[in-house]
Amino acid sequence: MKTLCSFLQVGRNMHQGNQTTVSEFLLLGLSNRAEQQKLLFVLFLGMYLVTVSGNGLIILAIGLDSYLHTPMYLFLANLSFADLSSISTSVPNMLMNIQTKSQSISYESCITQMYFSIAFVVIDNFLLGVMAYDRFVAICHPLSYTTIMKPRLCILLTVIPWVLSNAVALTHTLLLLPLLFCDSNALPHFFCDLAPLLRLSCSDTVVNELVLLVVGLSVITFPFSLILFSYVRIVRAVLRLSCTEGKWKAFSTCGSHLTVVLLFYGTIVGVYFCPSFTHPDDRDQIGAVLFTVVAPMMNPFIYSLRNKDMKGALRKLICRK
Repeated sequence: MKTLCSFLQVGRNMHQGNQTTVSEFLLLGLSNRAEQQKLLFVLFLGMYLVTVSGNGLIILAIGLDSYLHTPMYLFLANLSFADLSSISTSVPNMLMNIQTKSQSISYESCITQMYFSIAFVVIDNFLLGVMAYDRFVAICHPLSYTTIMKPRLCILLTVIPWVLSNAVALTHTLLLLPLLFCDSNALPHFFCDLAPLLRLSCSDTVVNELVLLVVGLSVITFPFSLILFSYVRIVRAVLRLSCTEGKWKAFSTCGSHLTVVLLFYGTIVGVYFCPSFTHPDDRDQIGAVLFTVVAPMMNPFIYSLRNKDMKGALRKLICRK
């Protein structure tokens, strides 16, 4: 973390020159009303503890139960780790700010927070695509599943999302470093997000916004296309089955994943394509809460309640403790 902050400081100094810029930002949070701060603290602390406990238990259960050492649960463990990390980039700092009644965050810490928030949201998206492909192979090619999903391919499908998500985050970070923030340092947000930072800058952000649009569409379109392709093939394969029990069993194996996909992409459509959210700051805050807090909290419930193997592993883990 110190190395990253030092890199950011050096990069900033190279582009700053003799112009004046801010050394810290003020995170205005979700509300400026004093009477609502205690409620927000309790609410977000509760959601954070539930998220950390739920995702932590899933990672432990998968790691300790050899029955769950399969590609499907390898990807699920990575998704849980990404969700746990995503909420940890923003909520602890928000809780500390409420408790200490301090809104300031240093420039380096702000950019670092932005980097990791982008990386973990993007990796969620890629992992959902990978998990859809895994379900497609399991249902459409059950006899060849172990042959296709070899350990080498599983590792590759796990590593590529992490590499791509960090590449996306690094691209946005490097493009943000030359920008100056000279008029104001107040961010109408509870953490350092890319869109409000671009609006706050007094530099020309046309290139940043163009890259944000192109990369953002690519990051959403490619995994969504893979998910759509996988589920079209799954539905076609299941409908060919004559046995009703077989159809139900096939659909139940991907029910949890489909629920998470609908939650993730439903949030994108509801927040970013709904005309009722006309104010950009409100839209960014609602989207950030849903992506970095609500979705990571809901995923453990979805996977544990709808998955018999997961429920059994969690039961054994709790009984063992």
